[in-house]
Amino acid sequence: MPIDLSYSPEVTDLVARTEGFIAEHVLPVEMEFHGDIEAAGGDDLRRDLNAKAKEAGLFAPHAPVEYGGLGLNMADRSPVFTAAGHSVFGPAALHIGAPDEGNIHMLDHIASAAQRDKYLGPLATGEIRSAFAMTEPAPDGAGADPNCLSTTAVKVDGGWKINGRKRFITGADGAGFYIIMARTAGKVGDRGGATMFLAPGDTKGISVDRHLDTIDKAMIGGHCEMTFADVFVPDEDVLGEVDEGYRYAQVRLGPARMTHVMRWMGVAQRAHAIAVDYVRERDGFGGKLAELGMIQQMIADNEIDLAAAQALLMRACYELDQGEHASDSTSIAKTFGAEAFSRIVDRCIQMCGGLGVSADLPLARLANELRPFRIYDGPSEVHRWAIAKRAVGRARKAAERKG
Repeated sequence: MPIDLSYSPEVTDLVARTEGFIAEHVLPVEMEFHGDIEAAGGDDLRRDLNAKAKEAGLFAPHAPVEYGGLGLNMADRSPVFTAAGHSVFGPAALHIGAPDEGNIHMLDHIASAAQRDKYLGPLATGEIRSAFAMTEPAPDGAGADPNCLSTTAVKVDGGWKINGRKRFITGADGAGFYIIMARTAGKVGDRGGATMFLAPGDTKGISVDRHLDTIDKAMIGGHCEMTFADVFVPDEDVLGEVDEGYRYAQVRLGPARMTHVMRWMGVAQRAHAIAVDYVRERDGFGGKLAELGMIQQMIADNEIDLAAAQALLMRACYELDQGEHASDSTSIAKTFGAEAFSRIVDRCIQMCGGLGVSADLPLARLANELRPFRIYDGPSEVHRWAIAKRAVGRARKAAERKG
């Protein structure tokens, strides 16, 4: 099987220009505001950086060309998203951050012609933001187990009425529209029976109740609790087919997990570079810290984690670009990447000593940005359960064929 790991000259140039853009326009703002994007201006900052990214020809590299994007496939997105991820503000600047990036991808594959005009177009061009309303509060409600979905949508004349509560809805505050996952068949705990609905942000009955105070600060619109009270959605704003919401959501989830890996790969690379530069220059114990075996082991372990995460990411992107479901490869890459990147930044903090936990370096706050990745888009434990379940299933089928 021939293997080509190179990128086209166009993608290579795009990566270089993205690196320059992030260094010149984005990192200084992030450093000034210590990674707090709302303190830096929130949507006002996003619009300003989006305009600069458009002028530089870097805006929305994943979005359809018809809406001003660059239309890159998954494999070609990877180095560009990673370059943007060197700043935690980079994804917002290039309009490739969650949840908008995943919603653009899903709408491009599923939305009707009318829905493309009404929702995808304004989102892809950066005119508005969006949110994906699925996760619900405990003790009942969908979290890591989507079958616990308790928000309901009941058929009424001309459409549907949605009732329920949602929690941890990223970007909810100020979203131009919501993609709402609601139960249209069965009861809480049943498999299937969910449908996705589109609703403008000013729809009657939608309320953003509060922001959850989390350790990550780089998501515009926060992570919010919401209430949907008799929210009417017309039939034409059902996204995909009724009762098939979970199946359609897979169009979004696999690629979105990989773009998370891409973006946070950039964070991990940045942290590693900061630490290596520090120990290369820092004197101690009769020489430079970088000459000490224990420091060299941490550097080497970081290099290994970065290389392994990159290889797993490339494999998953290849499968997705081939039209495969890529359930195993995306779960493996997501789980390994989330844990590896946290290990990397932790080692970097250790290598930099007291400075590592101070605000003089960004490492401590980068660790806070990375830590939730082991939960976002599926906890590591749930991915491991799914990987193991599929492995046992394959073994069972193989035994049945032999028997």
